Amino acid sequence: MMKKLMAEATGTFWLVLGGCGSAVLATGFPDVGIGFLGVSLAFGLTVLTGAYAFGSLSGAHFNPAVTLGLWAGGRVTSGWVIPYIAAQVAGGLLGAGVLFLIASGSSGFDVHAGFASNGYGSLSQGEFPLLSVALAEWVLTTLFVLVIARVTAADAPSGFAPLAIGLCLTLIHLISIPVDNTSVNPARSTAVAVFAGGEWLKQLWVFWVAPVAGGLTGGVLSRLFADKAAGKRDAS
Repeated sequence: MMKKLMAEATGTFWLVLGGCGSAVLATGFPDVGIGFLGVSLAFGLTVLTGAYAFGSLSGAHFNPAVTLGLWAGGRVTSGWVIPYIAAQVAGGLLGAGVLFLIASGSSGFDVHAGFASNGYGSLSQGEFPLLSVALAEWVLTTLFVLVIARVTAADAPSGFAPLAIGLCLTLIHLISIPVDNTSVNPARSTAVAVFAGGEWLKQLWVFWVAPVAGGLTGGVLSRLFADKAAGKRDAS
């Protein structure tokens, strides 16, 4: 159990440091900033590499919405849900803490400017309203969990799941960074919002409710595609 929880915490740490770190440190760098495409790839690469590194230990969820979605799909036992989520949130907070210490070395750094946090309305890059943001988070998380459930099923090609999951997360970010800076992961959202504080923290509830609803929806839908005769690969 301890190895599983350490894997979830470390993977989520890497996701926040790598993904949010690319947004905080590299997007606005003069002349060579990586932009939306670079940040999208960074998030996808953290999940891809983390899944190859830790997938055999914990299933490489790194995301409360994924854990709850796979539980709803019958892939995770109830006893693992709370410990996994706690480990993910703790790992994300640690990743955000390291990122904060690094970013604080820059004279122009202002954590209250957002720190790669998610938001709607005036906190959305495209000023998208709450309804648009909630819908995007719900639908995109639904599809993310559905993809994860299918590519880790026993009848899926072996060895390619991390690649498919990483590319899926990259695509999700390409779609929704302008909408709300892309969450689909309550642990990632919590990690940076705690440091950004203020309105960013007040809006955090949306980035728990909508992704969790999407995760549960995706998990339930995955049952429709399950091949019971083939069985399932362990996802926990």
